[in-house]
Amino acid sequence: MDKHIATPITAEVTKELHAGDYVYISGTIYVARDAAHKRFMEVLDKAEEQFVPEQQNEAGRNKLADVLPFPLENAAVYYMGPSPAREGRPIGSAGPTTASRMDKYAPRLLDLGQKAMIGKGKRTQAVIDAIVRNQAVYFAAVGGAGALLSKCIKKSDLVCYGDLGAEAVLKLEVEDFPVVVVIDCEGNNLYETAVKKYAQET
Repeated sequence: MDKHIATPITAEVTKELHAGDYVYISGTIYVARDAAHKRFMEVLDKAEEQFVPEQQNEAGRNKLADVLPFPLENAAVYYMGPSPAREGRPIGSAGPTTASRMDKYAPRLLDLGQKAMIGKGKRTQAVIDAIVRNQAVYFAAVGGAGALLSKCIKKSDLVCYGDLGAEAVLKLEVEDFPVVVVIDCEGNNLYETAVKKYAQET
């Protein structure tokens, strides 16, 4: 089923998304890969050292998320490293990165308010558990279609970590960016259901 959604992606939105849905996203999404995620963890670790036990609650969680370089609450993060932009374009080829590279970081960010991830490939059980726990969603973008995906990106701005080059954190404005729901907020996994359906049909 085709659905059109806009960011920020709230729990009310994710509850209406189901594994296998074709979704078109419009609004703001952020780009970060493993090098940037590693820095996020370093920033969070340093901030947590200054927390006292009484702050380990929802208000403390929100304050902790504020140390990150973009608003994490209900954010969608795209695992992608773009190629250089051609003249007149905001970005180059923008295909997805293998999401498993972020698996050791994703649960922590989901617990701090992130609601959506966009990448390709399978996720660990720890990530799936965090998706369910936080009513989040994992989307897949089509690998090998980076040039086509880039046409849905209307604006690209550097947020931070410019020294990382293609792994810098970017803020993108997208219009009808096409993705597929792979893992929904109930933990239904398209990769598993599709295999089972194929096995039944063959």
